Amino acid sequence: MTLRPDTAAALYADVAAAQSEWRLPSINAGVLRDGALVWTGSRGQFADGQGLAPGPDVQYRIGSITKTLTAVLIMQCRDDGLLTLNDAVGKHLPGVAFGDLSVRQLLAHSGGMNAEPEGPWWERNPGVSFDELTAAMDESQAAGKPDRRHHYSNLGYALLGEIAARLRGAPWMELVASRILDPLEMRRTTYFPVAPAAQGFSVHPFSGRLEPEPAYDSMAMAPAGQLWSTIEDLAKYAAFWIDPGYEILNRDTVDEMAAPAASDPREALTASYGLGLRLHADDPHLFVGHTGSMPGFLAGLFVDRARRIGAVTLGNATYGKCASVPLDLMRTLATYEPPLPAEWLPEPELAQGGELLGHWYWGNTPLTMSVSGGILQLSGAMSCRFSPLGPDLYRGRDGYFAGEKLRVVREGDAITHLNVATFTLTRTPYGR
Repeated sequence: MTLRPDTAAALYADVAAAQSEWRLPSINAGVLRDGALVWTGSRGQFADGQGLAPGPDVQYRIGSITKTLTAVLIMQCRDDGLLTLNDAVGKHLPGVAFGDLSVRQLLAHSGGMNAEPEGPWWERNPGVSFDELTAAMDESQAAGKPDRRHHYSNLGYALLGEIAARLRGAPWMELVASRILDPLEMRRTTYFPVAPAAQGFSVHPFSGRLEPEPAYDSMAMAPAGQLWSTIEDLAKYAAFWIDPGYEILNRDTVDEMAAPAASDPREALTASYGLGLRLHADDPHLFVGHTGSMPGFLAGLFVDRARRIGAVTLGNATYGKCASVPLDLMRTLATYEPPLPAEWLPEPELAQGGELLGHWYWGNTPLTMSVSGGILQLSGAMSCRFSPLGPDLYRGRDGYFAGEKLRVVREGDAITHLNVATFTLTRTPYGR
């Protein structure tokens, strides 16, 4: 599965433009189609300042993309019945500040927690233990009231990582490895760098010279941004978000994580945050993933789950356009080689519901019941798919009637009307 030369050239132009305009010592990128890595590209000669060339197997620090793995661990705990998302944090971390906030609020950054822990800037200093971290926490440091807005909190994800560790009885990194990295065969994603690995740099604003950045063990803050990875490994991780593996998370849980949960008013409807995932609107499409940064490093991972495409980027600069380049790459891919719609195939015979097919009316508003992909589809002024629950009973799968029941009402064997959450549908206008 390869791309056309003109597509590959356009993708490389996006990468080259970002590297040049934003003065990135190096940048790596990869593009996925149908869940598979189909293109990689690199630009820049200074992966480590000592002759290491950038490439798809060179490690870079991924920063806050780490949070998505922490979120996966929490959702696994939820799916296994170890917690609920509405649990108070204090139920699992007794005595901790902000203990009244819910697990859901921490996942969505909607609890009003302060963004960073007290003390020296954690990203540029040696880490501290969880006890030291929480001893410095104080609810007077809150940035706002819960559920008012999305306010990003690195500190909240340190708490989430500790919750997962206590519930499973194993260190956070051990859980990340055994429950996510190993099943996805992400062998080059590690807690500390393993050669070949890039050096993080800051680019001086006036001289343009490179200044090495430190890379400390974040310890208690590790669940917020510690991990190192490669383009090849991140592509495997991106593929998971397109096609979830049930040994990690089922599709319904991924759908839940990828639904908007909190937003910043300044971003209006263009961007929001789900449960551990950053969401970007690209009307009518939705990009799902996360950005990452740590001193000397930038990273981005986004997918379009509906079109089954994705892109990942890694760079070794403290500042610059790298984390959002995946959005540009997906737009370029979709422009040059648009994803093809699914091939139409004749529909199989319905086990139930065949007699519902055809025209219906809500009052005098026309509707149509048809079959799409073996599922009943109501279209027109109301749109919803329905799955059978039992004889003459169906449940809505999406749209306004998601979760609602459709009942077939009969007189003898003849259908008089359909009742959809009290809406009456008849075969003729107003049933006359």
